[in-house]
Amino acid sequence: MQSSAATPEEYLAELAPERRAVVAAVRDVVRRSLPDGYEEGMGWGMITWSVPLSRYPHTYNGQPLAYVSLAAQQRHYSLYLMGVYADSEAERDFRHRWEATGRRLDMGKSCLRFRRLADLDLDLLGELVASTPVDAFVARYEHSRTRPS
Repeated sequence: MQSSAATPEEYLAELAPERRAVVAAVRDVVRRSLPDGYEEGMGWGMITWSVPLSRYPHTYNGQPLAYVSLAAQQRHYSLYLMGVYADSEAERDFRHRWEATGRRLDMGKSCLRFRRLADLDLDLLGELVASTPVDAFVARYEHSRTRPS
């Protein structure tokens, strides 16, 4: 489900109250944990926190470099963690720490899917979001775009 909302507030207003409460709670964790330099907005029909083009305009698609995105899908919620996807060591650590919580992990390359707020470890999520400053995320992105010689 993609939204045509222009702002995160409009996005939240479109949701049913119980779904709004879940998205708002995760949004609060991300906003509290986010390192300086990322900006909140809408991207790809989701609430997205990204590196603004004014700070890093050299993206492959001309769009801000997305770090975290959050969406209410039809049957679940999606949290896209591009910082984990961009760093295999961070991904291994995240998966290991998640397993230690005893919760089931439903995650693709960057998309963490969950059906209710209780499915998430919000403290672990906050630590993960806080773990990558903008400069480190941009450096990982640039490294991923270089071709081996």
